Amino acid sequence: MEQLYICHKLDELDGIAEEILADCGGPRLFAIYGDMGSGKTTLIKGFCKALKVTDIVTSPTFALINEYRSENSGPVYHFDVYRIKKLEEVMDIGYETYFYSGNYVFVEWPEKIRELLPDKYVYVKIREREDGKREILVKC
Repeated sequence: MEQLYICHKLDELDGIAEEILADCGGPRLFAIYGDMGSGKTTLIKGFCKALKVTDIVTSPTFALINEYRSENSGPVYHFDVYRIKKLEEVMDIGYETYFYSGNYVFVEWPEKIRELLPDKYVYVKIREREDGKREILVKC
């Protein structure tokens, strides 16, 4: 399935995140593409809100991965691989344990670790338009 969502304001991302989760019932790994400041982390906060995450959701830019507790979905993993220099950095933390856990995994900047992504995942591309709206293309 391929779907294009239009977001007029960032506060609409929570509702869009809920729709995406409902529409993409298969893979639980979400590869989230987009330029700096496009809304990737804000969308992930929306996913986590829909999954009833009880922790504060922040981008793990320096930690590489954050683990959140969820009331109904088990652990939720949030990767930000923007700062990695080599694939080995992700391999050294045992990415397979997270990617193949069956739990929700959200990856920012997945293009940096394309070779490590599983065969099946949800592709999410956020693009900020000149008018300030965001287009969110989802393939699941």
